[in-house]
Amino acid sequence: MAATTPVTSSPGPPEEQDEGRTKPHHQRVPNGYVMIVVPNDRRDELPASSPPHDADAPEEEREDEEERSPRATSSLWRAAVAVVALAALAVAGRVCLYADGDAATAAWRLLDTREDGGGDEGAAGGRSFLLPLYPKPRRGGWARERASGGDNWLQNSTSLFPPLTGNDHFPEGMYYTTVSLGNPPRPYFLDVDTGSHTTWIQCDAPCTSCAKGAHPLYRPPARTNLVPASDQLCEGAQHDNPNQCDYDISYADGSSSMGVHVRDNMQFISEDGERENADIVFGCGYDQQGILLNRLENTDGILGLSNQALSLPTQLASRGIISNAFGHCMTRDPSGGGYLFLGDDYLPRWGMTWVPIRDGPADDIRRAQVQQVNHGDQQLNVQGKLTHVIFDSGSTYTHFPNEALIKLISSLKAASPRLVQDDSDKTLPFCMKADFPVRSVDDVKHFFKPLSLEFEKRFFFSRTFNIRPEDYLIISDKGNVCLGVLDGTTIGYDSVIIVGDVSLRGKLIAYDNDENEVGWIDSDCTNPRRQSRFPSFLRRALHNQVL
Repeated sequence: MAATTPVTSSPGPPEEQDEGRTKPHHQRVPNGYVMIVVPNDRRDELPASSPPHDADAPEEEREDEEERSPRATSSLWRAAVAVVALAALAVAGRVCLYADGDAATAAWRLLDTREDGGGDEGAAGGRSFLLPLYPKPRRGGWARERASGGDNWLQNSTSLFPPLTGNDHFPEGMYYTTVSLGNPPRPYFLDVDTGSHTTWIQCDAPCTSCAKGAHPLYRPPARTNLVPASDQLCEGAQHDNPNQCDYDISYADGSSSMGVHVRDNMQFISEDGERENADIVFGCGYDQQGILLNRLENTDGILGLSNQALSLPTQLASRGIISNAFGHCMTRDPSGGGYLFLGDDYLPRWGMTWVPIRDGPADDIRRAQVQQVNHGDQQLNVQGKLTHVIFDSGSTYTHFPNEALIKLISSLKAASPRLVQDDSDKTLPFCMKADFPVRSVDDVKHFFKPLSLEFEKRFFFSRTFNIRPEDYLIISDKGNVCLGVLDGTTIGYDSVIIVGDVSLRGKLIAYDNDENEVGWIDSDCTNPRRQSRFPSFLRRALHNQVL
């Protein structure tokens, strides 16, 4: 809630000094040689490498060759220009197809970039920051109360997948990152949540109710750090006290966090080791209630990554520190980590699938409209019923509308006679027992089909988010196959699909807040690299041949 090797061009051989102009010597190409003509500004010079001169060739053939060679050179040059122009047109066409806006806007977006990853770092939005993602430590036991009330259920497990506890709207995520706050800077662990608007940390202000946390409670340096209610960033927050900007967040599981917004220094380190300090507004949480207290055993708060004014990326972009884009990439191995990037330098230039997003009517959470939800060839959603998708790193599991989930479970029950439902396994609401030992999803994935979310086509090009069986199935401690897709109606979303961490792994997910788009591409998420911009030779060809 989110990938590519930079493209560089090798320098050509140095040109020789022009000692004086002479007439070109056209040579006959003996059998077994191929002449490659490289045109340049000095058309009267021979190419750097040429075949040996055949002195025994008849004079007639040499004269005939003199007539044909310039023509061949010109034809090769025109062919090369045509190929480059076609390539540029193809690239421009793809951008026009996958980027909202007209062709002129798409072309401008291509051209308004730094060639080969260069450019002025001092320009607005010219920097990017990389933050590591870590899997949350496992817990031995937990209890979760359904958002609809009652029906408590307990689980004791050492599974890699955490319990259902909650954030602003959805269950708990699997990953956290580290940030440095204060002066001198001190580290804090924050849950990464693309569905949250506010970044907040447990705070000694003093603290009324706080969890143990991973670090000592954050302590504001002075009352002058309090954000007044009149501050522009406090719009939409509580204004009970005109001298401060309060917040009170309620979660789907009934837990909550209450506190006050403060302003303090947050330190970022770029790839080249340069440090960037920025005064960031975040929540100082002094009263946490409910299951949230268990969630914060190993972390210190939440990193809000929505597109609202208080989110971290929006604050940095509004000051020109980064471009208004960010993303995350989580490894397929749930025991691995990944990375989070702020700014667009780590955003792949090619191969991304982009779809438009908009804020929800009630919760202001970004969502994309999906046309069809499939399990293999079977359609799961009601034809014609509007369905939206939210990519949420703050949710461990994926959630489907009730009618789609019922169809999915029915399809899974018919997957194989060797798998039968096991209601005694309370790891997740739906689990199946196999008549053979199951150690990993690899042992059973061949029985199941992928899930696919089909978005509106752009002309003839489909845009599909695929979820492999490995990304929606989980093996419980009992060796059962459990479905990592839950009922969204239990948390108040009856027509929304929430794609959680279990289905986001192995993909780079990116958010372009300026263009209001979310995009994705498959990635192993192990080697983040700064991306090269639009290749310079294609950029020039596009400028000359298209614009």
